[in-house]
Amino acid sequence: MSNEIQIAKLGEKVLRKKAKKVKDIKSEEIKNIVSLMIETLKKSNGVGLAAPQIFISKQIMIISSKPNERYPNAPLLEDLVLINPKIIKTSKGKNKDWEGCLSIPGIRAKVPRYNKIVVKYKTLENEKKTIVFKDFIARIFQHEYDHLIGHVYIDRVETNKDIISEEIYRSLI
Repeated sequence: MSNEIQIAKLGEKVLRKKAKKVKDIKSEEIKNIVSLMIETLKKSNGVGLAAPQIFISKQIMIISSKPNERYPNAPLLEDLVLINPKIIKTSKGKNKDWEGCLSIPGIRAKVPRYNKIVVKYKTLENEKKTIVFKDFIARIFQHEYDHLIGHVYIDRVETNKDIISEEIYRSLI
């Protein structure tokens, strides 16, 4: 049986709150949240999802990058679950590229992000991991991490000229 999950839209208070750390990582509750997040992500053609986007203020994110209608050039990285993630190192260099968000449908914006980041996180099995993300995957992580700290990607746009409609964006790719 499939649960229909609503995605929080810009203006919902949950998107502006700092998400709470997950304490009981191996609990059924957390496993259920992750399952719902994976199901939601697959249905939405997204490449990442943070728990606050489904109205759950917990530090959980999933990166699930693959080419799809919204991101035709996305590299492949499926269903990486990161719990209580933390950026521990960033590159000096940033680049500006297009982003969209399931919580802000209909627009895209050019957002500056670090090219390379080092991240610590816990797995669903409560194992500590450190991973390096580069380029598009680093961008996805930083976008989802923003959701965990009460930000959305348009907060990082440098000029309103970098914001366009989804329709115009599709004509560019």
